[in-house]
Amino acid sequence: GYISIQINKAKGSADTGASDHIERKTTPKNADPTRTHLNRELVQFPDGVADRTEAISHRIRTAGIKRKITPDQVRAIRIVLSGTHEDMARVQDEGRLSEWCDDNLQWLHRTFGRENTVSAVLHMDEHTPHIHATLVPIVTGERRKAGQKKPKEGGRTYRKKANTARLCADDVLNRTRLLAYHDDYAKVMVKYDLQRGVRGSEARHVSTAQYYRDLRRQTGELEANVRQLQ
Repeated sequence: GYISIQINKAKGSADTGASDHIERKTTPKNADPTRTHLNRELVQFPDGVADRTEAISHRIRTAGIKRKITPDQVRAIRIVLSGTHEDMARVQDEGRLSEWCDDNLQWLHRTFGRENTVSAVLHMDEHTPHIHATLVPIVTGERRKAGQKKPKEGGRTYRKKANTARLCADDVLNRTRLLAYHDDYAKVMVKYDLQRGVRGSEARHVSTAQYYRDLRRQTGELEANVRQLQ
Protein backbone atom coordinates (compact mmCIF):
# COMPACT_ATOMS: atom_id res chain seq x y z
CA GLY A 1 0.00 0.00 0.00
CA TYR A 2 0.86 3.67 -0.11
CA ILE A 3 1.19 6.51 2.35
CA SER A 4 -1.17 9.45 2.12
CA ILE A 5 0.14 12.83 3.23
CA GLN A 6 -1.70 16.02 2.30
CA ILE A 7 -0.37 19.46 3.26
CA ASN A 8 -2.35 22.70 2.99
CA LYS A 9 -2.06 26.25 4.21
CA ALA A 10 -4.92 27.19 6.52
CA LYS A 11 -7.11 30.11 5.53
CA GLY A 12 -7.85 32.95 7.91
CA SER A 13 -6.55 33.66 11.38
CA ALA A 14 -8.89 31.10 12.99
CA ASP A 15 -9.32 28.50 10.20
CA THR A 16 -12.84 28.08 11.54
CA GLY A 17 -14.21 25.74 8.86
CA ALA A 18 -11.46 23.17 9.32
CA SER A 19 -11.67 23.46 13.11
CA ASP A 20 -15.40 22.72 13.01
CA HIS A 21 -14.74 19.66 10.85
CA ILE A 22 -11.83 18.33 12.89
CA GLU A 23 -13.58 18.86 16.22
CA ARG A 24 -16.86 17.51 14.78
CA LYS A 25 -18.82 20.67 15.49
CA THR A 26 -20.19 19.88 12.04
CA THR A 27 -20.47 16.31 10.80
CA PRO A 28 -19.60 15.51 7.18
CA LYS A 29 -21.97 13.28 5.25
CA ASN A 30 -19.37 10.53 4.95
CA ALA A 31 -18.86 10.24 8.73
CA ASP A 32 -20.58 7.61 10.85
CA PRO A 33 -21.94 9.33 14.01
CA THR A 34 -22.00 5.99 15.85
CA ARG A 35 -18.20 5.85 15.59
CA THR A 36 -17.39 9.48 16.41
CA HIS A 37 -16.70 8.55 20.04
CA LEU A 38 -13.68 6.58 18.74
CA ASN A 39 -11.98 9.76 17.51
CA ARG A 40 -8.98 10.72 19.63
CA GLU A 41 -7.12 13.90 20.56
CA LEU A 42 -3.42 13.05 20.33
CA VAL A 43 -1.99 16.39 21.51
CA GLN A 44 -2.76 17.87 24.91
CA PHE A 45 -3.55 21.59 24.79
CA PRO A 46 -1.73 23.95 27.18
CA ASP A 47 -3.50 25.03 30.37
CA GLY A 48 -6.27 27.49 29.58
CA VAL A 49 -6.46 26.50 25.91
CA ALA A 50 -9.77 24.88 24.99
CA ASP A 51 -9.56 24.05 21.30
CA ARG A 52 -7.56 24.06 18.07
CA THR A 53 -8.28 27.72 17.27
CA GLU A 54 -7.05 28.88 20.66
CA ALA A 55 -4.01 26.60 20.38
CA ILE A 56 -2.93 28.32 17.16
CA SER A 57 -3.21 31.77 18.76
CA HIS A 58 -1.49 30.64 21.95
CA ARG A 59 1.55 29.30 20.08
CA ILE A 60 1.96 32.52 18.10
CA ARG A 61 1.48 34.68 21.17
CA THR A 62 4.04 32.80 23.28
CA ALA A 63 6.70 32.12 20.63
CA GLY A 64 8.63 35.33 21.21
CA ILE A 65 8.00 36.77 17.74
CA LYS A 66 9.20 40.37 17.55
CA ARG A 67 8.01 41.32 14.07
CA LYS A 68 4.46 42.46 13.51
CA ILE A 69 2.29 39.72 12.01
CA THR A 70 0.33 40.96 9.01
CA PRO A 71 -3.29 39.94 8.30
CA ASP A 72 -2.30 38.00 5.18
CA GLN A 73 0.30 35.79 6.89
CA VAL A 74 -0.45 32.07 7.13
CA ARG A 75 -0.90 31.22 10.79
CA ALA A 76 -1.35 27.47 10.51
CA ILE A 77 -0.69 24.52 8.21
CA ARG A 78 -2.96 21.48 8.00
CA ILE A 79 -1.55 18.01 7.45
CA VAL A 80 -3.65 14.88 6.87
CA LEU A 81 -1.82 11.58 7.40
CA SER A 82 -3.15 8.20 6.39
CA GLY A 83 -2.57 5.29 4.02
CA THR A 84 -4.31 2.96 1.59
CA HIS A 85 -7.61 1.83 3.09
CA GLU A 86 -6.86 -1.90 3.05
CA ASP A 87 -3.53 -1.38 4.79
CA MET A 88 -4.95 0.95 7.42
CA ALA A 89 -7.68 -1.64 8.10
CA ARG A 90 -4.95 -4.26 8.51
CA VAL A 91 -3.02 -2.04 10.94
CA GLN A 92 -6.19 -1.63 12.96
CA ASP A 93 -7.03 -5.35 12.91
CA GLU A 94 -3.50 -6.16 14.11
CA GLY A 95 -3.98 -3.87 17.11
CA ARG A 96 -1.22 -1.51 15.95
CA LEU A 97 -3.24 1.67 15.46
CA SER A 98 -2.00 3.27 18.69
CA GLU A 99 1.58 2.48 17.65
CA TRP A 100 0.87 4.03 14.23
CA CYS A 101 -0.47 7.17 15.94
CA ASP A 102 2.62 7.40 18.18
CA ASP A 103 4.96 7.10 15.17
CA ASN A 104 3.03 9.81 13.33
CA LEU A 105 3.19 12.12 16.33
CA GLN A 106 6.92 11.56 16.77
CA TRP A 107 7.45 12.31 13.07
CA LEU A 108 5.47 15.55 13.36
CA HIS A 109 7.44 16.63 16.43
CA ARG A 110 10.78 15.80 14.85
CA THR A 111 9.95 17.42 11.53
CA PHE A 112 8.09 20.58 12.58
CA GLY A 113 8.83 20.93 16.29
CA ARG A 114 6.89 19.73 19.31
CA GLU A 115 5.68 23.20 20.29
CA ASN A 116 4.66 23.98 16.71
CA THR A 117 2.49 20.85 16.55
CA VAL A 118 -0.50 22.38 18.32
CA SER A 119 -3.14 19.77 17.43
CA ALA A 120 -3.43 16.21 16.13
CA VAL A 121 -6.71 14.32 15.98
CA LEU A 122 -7.32 10.73 14.92
CA HIS A 123 -10.57 10.33 12.99
CA MET A 124 -12.11 6.88 13.18
CA ASP A 125 -15.64 7.72 12.02
CA GLU A 126 -14.79 8.00 8.31
CA HIS A 127 -13.97 5.22 5.87
CA THR A 128 -10.22 5.17 6.50
CA PRO A 129 -8.48 6.04 9.81
CA HIS A 130 -6.48 9.25 9.41
CA ILE A 131 -4.87 12.01 11.46
CA HIS A 132 -5.60 15.72 11.11
CA ALA A 133 -2.51 17.58 12.36
CA THR A 134 -2.19 21.33 12.77
CA LEU A 135 1.14 23.09 13.01
CA VAL A 136 2.11 26.72 13.36
CA PRO A 137 4.95 27.55 10.92
CA ILE A 138 7.34 29.21 13.34
CA VAL A 139 10.99 29.03 12.32
CA THR A 140 14.19 30.60 13.63
CA GLY A 141 16.85 32.69 11.95
CA GLU A 142 16.69 35.40 9.33
CA ARG A 143 15.37 34.62 5.90
CA ARG A 144 17.56 35.66 2.98
CA LYS A 145 15.32 37.43 0.51
CA ALA A 146 15.54 36.70 -3.21
CA GLY A 147 17.92 39.06 -4.91
CA GLN A 148 19.44 40.25 -1.66
CA LYS A 149 22.95 41.51 -2.28
CA LYS A 150 25.96 40.73 -0.15
CA PRO A 151 27.59 43.74 1.51
CA LYS A 152 30.43 45.34 -0.44
CA GLU A 153 33.96 44.48 0.55
CA GLY A 154 34.98 46.64 3.45
CA GLY A 155 31.40 47.67 4.13
CA ARG A 156 29.79 47.44 7.51
CA THR A 157 27.93 44.23 8.28
CA TYR A 158 25.41 43.58 11.00
CA ARG A 159 25.08 40.20 12.64
CA LYS A 160 21.51 39.03 12.86
CA LYS A 161 20.41 36.76 15.67
CA ALA A 162 20.27 33.16 14.50
CA ASN A 163 17.57 32.24 17.01
CA THR A 164 15.04 34.91 16.06
CA ALA A 165 11.53 33.44 15.93
CA ARG A 166 9.54 34.13 12.78
CA LEU A 167 6.15 33.10 11.42
CA CYS A 168 6.92 31.96 7.88
CA ALA A 169 4.90 29.30 6.05
CA ASP A 170 7.00 29.75 2.89
CA ASP A 171 10.09 28.46 4.71
CA VAL A 172 8.21 25.37 5.84
CA LEU A 173 6.49 24.67 2.52
CA ASN A 174 9.15 25.27 -0.10
CA ARG A 175 9.40 22.58 -2.78
CA THR A 176 12.63 21.05 -1.48
CA ARG A 177 11.16 20.54 1.97
CA LEU A 178 7.87 19.18 0.64
CA LEU A 179 9.75 16.48 -1.25
CA ALA A 180 11.81 15.72 1.86
CA TYR A 181 8.68 15.43 4.03
CA HIS A 182 7.24 12.75 1.76
CA ASP A 183 10.52 10.84 1.58
CA ASP A 184 11.07 10.95 5.34
CA TYR A 185 7.48 10.08 6.23
CA ALA A 186 7.61 7.07 3.91
CA LYS A 187 10.68 5.77 5.77
CA VAL A 188 8.77 5.92 9.05
CA MET A 189 5.81 4.06 7.55
CA VAL A 190 7.85 1.18 6.09
CA LYS A 191 7.19 -0.87 9.22
CA TYR A 192 3.49 -0.76 8.33
CA ASP A 193 4.14 -1.89 4.74
CA LEU A 194 3.25 1.58 3.42
CA GLN A 195 5.47 3.11 0.76
CA ARG A 196 5.84 6.39 -1.08
CA GLY A 197 4.03 6.99 -4.35
CA VAL A 198 5.68 8.32 -7.49
CA ARG A 199 8.15 11.02 -6.50
CA GLY A 200 6.82 14.48 -7.28
CA SER A 201 3.19 13.47 -7.68
CA GLU A 202 2.27 14.19 -4.06
CA ALA A 203 4.54 17.14 -3.32
CA ARG A 204 2.05 19.87 -4.11
CA HIS A 205 -0.64 21.84 -2.35
CA VAL A 206 -4.12 20.52 -2.99
CA SER A 207 -7.47 21.93 -1.99
CA THR A 208 -9.60 20.16 0.57
CA ALA A 209 -12.07 19.30 -2.17
CA GLN A 210 -9.30 17.72 -4.27
CA TYR A 211 -8.06 15.74 -1.27
CA TYR A 212 -11.45 14.13 -0.76
CA ARG A 213 -11.81 13.41 -4.47
CA ASP A 214 -8.43 11.66 -4.41
CA LEU A 215 -9.30 9.75 -1.25
CA ARG A 216 -12.61 8.62 -2.70
CA ARG A 217 -10.92 7.40 -5.88
CA GLN A 218 -8.31 5.46 -3.89
CA THR A 219 -10.63 3.86 -1.37
CA GLY A 220 -14.11 3.94 -2.85
CA GLU A 221 -15.26 6.28 -0.11
CA LEU A 222 -18.52 8.19 -0.52
CA GLU A 223 -18.18 11.86 -1.34
CA ALA A 224 -17.63 14.09 1.69
CA ASN A 225 -19.56 17.28 2.28
CA VAL A 226 -16.74 19.48 1.06
CA ARG A 227 -18.75 22.64 1.49
CA GLN A 228 -18.54 22.25 5.26
CA LEU A 229 -14.76 22.16 5.09
CA GLN A 230 -14.59 25.33 3.03
